[in-house]
This record gives sequence, C-alpha cells and structure tokens, in this order.
Amino acid sequence: MKILVATDKPFAKVAVDGIRKEIEAAGYELALLEKYGEKAKLLEAVADADAIIIRSDVIDAEVLEAAKQLKIVVRAGAGYDNVDLEAATAHGVCVMNTPGQNSNAVAELAFGLMVMAVRNMYNGTSGTELKGKKLGIHAYGNVGRNVARIAKGFGMDIYAYDAFCPKEVIEAEGVKAVDSVEELYATCDVVSLHIPATAETKNSIGRALVSRMPKGGLLVNTARKEVINETELIELMDERTDLKYMTDIMPAANETFASKFPGRYFSTPKKMGAQTAEANINAGIAAAKQIVGFLKDGCEKFRVNK
Repeated sequence: MKILVATDKPFAKVAVDGIRKEIEAAGYELALLEKYGEKAKLLEAVADADAIIIRSDVIDAEVLEAAKQLKIVVRAGAGYDNVDLEAATAHGVCVMNTPGQNSNAVAELAFGLMVMAVRNMYNGTSGTELKGKKLGIHAYGNVGRNVARIAKGFGMDIYAYDAFCPKEVIEAEGVKAVDSVEELYATCDVVSLHIPATAETKNSIGRALVSRMPKGGLLVNTARKEVINETELIELMDERTDLKYMTDIMPAANETFASKFPGRYFSTPKKMGAQTAEANINAGIAAAKQIVGFLKDGCEKFRVNK
C-alpha cells in the first residue's frame, strides 16, 4: 500500500524520517509531495494513494474524487476544517486528526503573545504583569489544559468555560469553572481562545462577548480565524481604546486592524501555533502510527467523520 505525505508546508526532515520509519516498518510504501503549490500536482499524486498525511493542506471533494484507492486521511494536528468531512464519508474515507500533539506548542505561543501585549509590544514603555491577572480559557481541551498548566507558573487566577467538559473535571485541575461564556468574558482580564471553527462558533466572538471584558482586556486567538467577527471587533476596539487583540491567524481585515490599532494589535504573518520542531515531529509520527493502526487493525480511535 502507498502512503502519501502531501504537505505544501513540509514537515522537518527529522519528522519525515520518523514517518518513513513507521510506514516502512509496517511494510508500506512512502511517497512525498512537498511544496507542490498547484492543486493539479496534488490531484495527480493522490490517484494511487491508499492513505494521506496532511498538515494545513485542503482535502476537498475534488481531491477525494481523484483518490480512487484512498482509505484514510490523517491531519497532523488538532484542527481538521481543511478536510471536507461529508465528502470523505460519501467516498468511504476515514478522517482522523492527531489531538494533543501540538498542544504545548500552541499554549506556549499563546503566552508569548500575552507577554508581548502586556509589555506594550516591547516598545520601551512601562507595561503590566500577568501575575495576579484573571485568565479565561475558552474551551478546555488539550491546548486549554496546557494553557492552564503554564498559567499556574505565572501566578494567574485561572477560569475556564467549556460546554462539553464537566465542571468537576475542570475544577479538579485547580481551575475555576464558570457557568457561561458570558461570565468568562465579564470576569477575565485575559481571554485565550481555543474553540474549533464550527457552524456554531464561526463569527461568535464579537461585540456581545468582548464588550463584557474588564478595562484593559486582552483577547488572544490561537484557535481559528473564522471564530472572530472581525467587523464587530474593529468597531468595539474603535470605541474601547483599552482593548488589545493578539493572534497567530492573520485576519482578513489585517491591514485595518494594524493601521487603526498600533500598539493594541498584533498578528503573526502565518499560523504559528504548531510551528516548533517538537510539535512537527510529534504530529507527523502520530499520524503515521494512526495510519498503520487503521490499515492493519482497523483502529479508528481518532476518527472525526461519521
């Protein structure tokens, strides 16, 4: 069987070596498609692939139609909104992600953005400290738990809201569980976003929530661009000159944010949450192991489509 690693943004060589070791030890063939640029090259490469490992690469209905032998797609990372799940199910293709492999990397980046913001973008002026501040974690999954762990070291007062995680689970880890997302924003000086982009969450972070934040509020987004209502956030930051927004997913309205809110807004040039050597290796090798487990034993532990 042929396992294709299709990454327009390639894995590090050490990660590819680890993937190759897992795949070839199982008796499968590994094929690499890196920095392919054009979709036509991806369509050609998937034609005889039995499995695909991707990163942020888009696997849509056209790709799935071209991949006649495809049995499984594994997204090396937590988010999988770059894969058309309905089309995959229609083609009988299993889709998995690799939850937890990038979590520490994303959490550390969130704190890098927080420190940068409270120290006024390192512009030489006097800032504030994170110690003693109230931190709100919006979604208490793998990344949220790592954010909580790091926040304890900073001496922050930690709160969390997650509609799908029981309060007793959150509070067992020394984090205060609030009853609503509105309460989280109204309570916390800093809110760190870790929600997925779904029909329910897209454009959900806007005026109604962010306006509740205390004076000097800081919103940090290392989740997904689509969850932010950019128009409302721009209007609100116009009105409230105390608010700051930091993100590693460049908004569609990046130029507007940057020009209107110097010193209160920052975006990395591209998504950087998982851009560490460790996360790169962990997610890639996990993806390879999951493919081997699926093909050999039918293991579907991390399946995300029906």
